[in-house]
Amino acid sequence: MSHEHIDVRYVAKLARLDLTEEEATVFQGQLDSILHHVESLSALDLPDDLGTEDHASLAMMRDDSPGTSLAPSLVLANAPEQAQGQIRVPKVVADA
Repeated sequence: MSHEHIDVRYVAKLARLDLTEEEATVFQGQLDSILHHVESLSALDLPDDLGTEDHASLAMMRDDSPGTSLAPSLVLANAPEQAQGQIRVPKVVADA
């Protein structure tokens, strides 16, 4: 893979970003450095089968067992607002 060059000013224009000359110079250097690093990673000789494992089987979960709950009076005491024994929250859905 030959070293690619991506023009930062062109990408900034696509993203509708206004860059100063100084920013464009800094970002161009950073982008070229990233592309060089990707190129060096592409040159690595890796086996086709990296031996990936199913990490989902390694997930450890505790048993779901019931425990003691807080008393409703304690919960309501910590609520910013309450009404009729319920926690009152701001409306998040507009009227249709």
